[in-house]
Amino acid sequence: MTYPRTFSHIGLSVTDLEKAVKFYTEVLGWYVIMPPTEIVADDSAIGVMCNDVFGEGWGSFKIAHMSTGDKIGVEIFEFKNSEQRENNFEYWKTGVFHFCVQDPDVEGLAAKIVANGGKQRMPVREYYPGEKPYRMVYCEDPFGNLIEIYSHSYELTYSAGAYQDKQ
Repeated sequence: MTYPRTFSHIGLSVTDLEKAVKFYTEVLGWYVIMPPTEIVADDSAIGVMCNDVFGEGWGSFKIAHMSTGDKIGVEIFEFKNSEQRENNFEYWKTGVFHFCVQDPDVEGLAAKIVANGGKQRMPVREYYPGEKPYRMVYCEDPFGNLIEIYSHSYELTYSAGAYQDKQ
């Protein structure tokens, strides 16, 4: 039977785990479930599981677990020899290229991201200028992960047909 599954968590890679935990705690208000921890390749349950995921030879990495206000999990990884992509916005390639958070103060959160080492990639835009207050903007964290900010819920924004021209 097919039914809508709930979203459990997302995994992000960064070049400095402690700095990322500080950023996401102070800027987005996420809370720490498990502080930065080192995982090593060994015969423990997590070591064997990571061999299955990453293949042999991964050695070790650091990970922290966080949660959003609506209980969505965020795993943040720092791998050995991690590097920031030169072009972090290859939207034409498959895979996740951003995640979105909701805040009625889109402009304020974007400014806070910038003040804490991130970037604002575009001006704040309205979906229904002069008609409805739905706004959005793309930003990025200090590690190049793209963060979209919506002023209103996903369902509310798109249920009105955001891309349809009026007749």
